[in-house]
Amino acid sequence: MTLYIDPPTWPGHGRLWSHLVSDVSFEELHAFAAAIGCPPRAFERDHYDVPEAHYADAVRAGAREIGSKELVRRLTAAGLRRPKGRPAPGRSQEPTRSS
Repeated sequence: MTLYIDPPTWPGHGRLWSHLVSDVSFEELHAFAAAIGCPPRAFERDHYDVPEAHYADAVRAGAREIGSKELVRRLTAAGLRRPKGRPAPGRSQEPTRSS
């Protein structure tokens, strides 16, 4: 299992954010995100938004630190990149909501 996270440099809502992705599957991504406490609402098309305060938790749990450009490159190469307006045909993107 390999998950990737970029540095928390993306501003929003008064915080800095990272992006957490998988280069294997959305299922792997959802499972890892749930294990580190990311709520389903943090999932956006092909990644989870992770606040700066939880960046170290993701890395300790096994996410590999890489730059933002490399993260997008790996996501695209895996066929998992989903820009706005392009749904994933035949793939489960949404995390399972257990409550």
